[in-house]
Amino acid sequence: MTTLPARIRRERRTIRAMTRINCRDHHDGAGRLCEDCETLLDYAHRRLGVCPFGAGKPACNHCEVHCYSRKMREQVKAVMRYAGPRMLLRHPILGLGHLLDKLRPAPRLAGK
Repeated sequence: MTTLPARIRRERRTIRAMTRINCRDHHDGAGRLCEDCETLLDYAHRRLGVCPFGAGKPACNHCEVHCYSRKMREQVKAVMRYAGPRMLLRHPILGLGHLLDKLRPAPRLAGK
């Protein structure tokens, strides 16, 4: 197994934190993720593991490559819309990092 770049590892922590916030507030997570949120998080982690940009990964909403299926992309958007504003209070370092990532220009995929 290869080691993931620090950027991808941080993105995985961020989506995990956002999913937990959303699940706790909407699905009565009771300290654990519900089955639907666990499935979404596993999917997001798998997709992050194969991101073609690696350490140069842009924020997903600025990316030219759509790694997620349409259904999963809509679910992740809903989670981020809800949890994003709450990240600065609950996970300030991850939240700030996510905001800064959104300001970074998206790289172009080689060959395009």
